[in-house]
Amino acid sequence: MKKSLDKMLGGFLVFLMTIIVLAVLWQVFSRYVMQSPSSVTEELARYLLIWIGILGAAYAAGQQAHLSINLLEEKLNPQNRKRLKIAINLLIIFFCITVLIIGGGNLVYVSYDLGQRSAALELPLYVVYMVLPLSGLLIIIYKVNEILNPQKYLV
Repeated sequence: MKKSLDKMLGGFLVFLMTIIVLAVLWQVFSRYVMQSPSSVTEELARYLLIWIGILGAAYAAGQQAHLSINLLEEKLNPQNRKRLKIAINLLIIFFCITVLIIGGGNLVYVSYDLGQRSAALELPLYVVYMVLPLSGLLIIIYKVNEILNPQKYLV
């Protein structure tokens, strides 16, 4: 399951990166060559950067490539090291539930309820904010997978 999720999320991030590069290239071309800057591409690049950053953090959490300080871990025996990693994963899950899923879900609901739209794209802002609960759910899936399969991840 993890490999298919990695492949799907990685492919989606590559797709978003391709779109943001094309949008920024068009913005530069339209501004300096055509002397008429596109108003849509700046906003599109901003929202894509948000999605890439937050989904990229979820992908990094799944690859265990996130920033960590492992001073304590090195001093523990293997059994306590596993317990520490499980405790850290449980704290990450708690953070994802409270901040990303509940808090992000409330943000999505409020922006949906108010009918907020972006200025240039006329995109409903709840679509932009949907990345918060989505990435929280992805991180939880990765971390539960690490806890349930400690032989693969927690050694």
